[in-house]
Amino acid sequence: MTTLAAMASTRQMTLRTVMRVLLEREAVSRAELARLTGVSKQTMSEVFRELEEGGWVRRSGRTQGAVGRSAATYEVCVDRALVFGADVGGTKVQAALADMHGIILTETVEPTDPRGGQYVVDQLARMSAELAHRASQPLERVLVGTIGIPGAYNARTGKLFMVPNITGLEGTPFVEDLRERVDFDVHVGNDVNMAAKGEQWMGEGRNVDDFVFIALGTGIGMGIINERRVLSGAHGAAGEIATLPIGADPYDGRTFRSGGLETALGSAAIRERYEGSGGRSGLTVREIIDRIGDGDTIAAATVDAIARILAQAVLAVSAVLDPERVVLGGSVGARRELLERMEVHLPLCMPSPPQCTVSKLGSRAGLYGTIANSLDLLRDSLFQTPGLDIPMPRAKPFEVHP
Repeated sequence: MTTLAAMASTRQMTLRTVMRVLLEREAVSRAELARLTGVSKQTMSEVFRELEEGGWVRRSGRTQGAVGRSAATYEVCVDRALVFGADVGGTKVQAALADMHGIILTETVEPTDPRGGQYVVDQLARMSAELAHRASQPLERVLVGTIGIPGAYNARTGKLFMVPNITGLEGTPFVEDLRERVDFDVHVGNDVNMAAKGEQWMGEGRNVDDFVFIALGTGIGMGIINERRVLSGAHGAAGEIATLPIGADPYDGRTFRSGGLETALGSAAIRERYEGSGGRSGLTVREIIDRIGDGDTIAAATVDAIARILAQAVLAVSAVLDPERVVLGGSVGARRELLERMEVHLPLCMPSPPQCTVSKLGSRAGLYGTIANSLDLLRDSLFQTPGLDIPMPRAKPFEVHP
């Protein structure tokens, strides 16, 4: 590395280290920052001059020292850089804009454009601009955006696949298309992976290094947090447990597209099982589960059978990933009745079941995950020198202020 490049890399690392400490503390003096980071006072003065001129930090007050001595304290200008997050579903898009502390400045929800494809890309670009305007922030301050999609993204090809709920996105270069319409860096992730990220950030996965988030509703999917990182797999399809050969024959052509497990556990399967056992026809899954409290024995037996199959799926997942915790979500997975029955079956099929719980974030887990992912990416990219890629130690996740 040349002398000039070495100096640039050192400055980059120093700036990013100082910013990370500032982001984790409400207010701190230069002397305290020098002690925490090991940076000399002279270098710290130069760094602060650069950060103040760039609008990244500001004075926040003074701290009282020994014998009347005091020092100026500083804090981050949290709206100097903003992040965008959007959870895209088959029926609606939830989007938000947040500052560098993860505080959501403004958010919106609107129906997913039914025309799909490029229209959804245009919709996301428009929503990001509208949110910036609503927050009275210049659009150029939005530096990173993450989109959660109900499908898989192959980072090698740059294309989406397995996107059955949104027309026209299958096989498209989604990230490239959106980057052409916005001025910020764009990333995309599976929606259940983003929900897992949201659980890690401010839900049932906080302070847990290894856990899985299982979303059960119309279908079933899983997000994996392995050693505090989202596990995507070689093709972006890690966690697609719908295809596990549990509950149905994977060689049966009728299960080939949806997958054996989803064929057995999806909403349609629950309704068919209930009605096939003599239950009242035409009920939603929610109504079927609600009837357990009214003494409907067929509803209770149906949920028990579903819980038994889900326990087998948890057994298979545990054998491969060894998660400390399983977080359940989705319209069906969030029901306590299902969790209670699954906890009965788990000890019968495995000696040491993982902790199991229900998400408290509900439908917002995916949105929070996209914001959390954008913040991580922002943190890693701040002050990056073109042509230099200096890996930084992973800092602890941002604290979230919903």
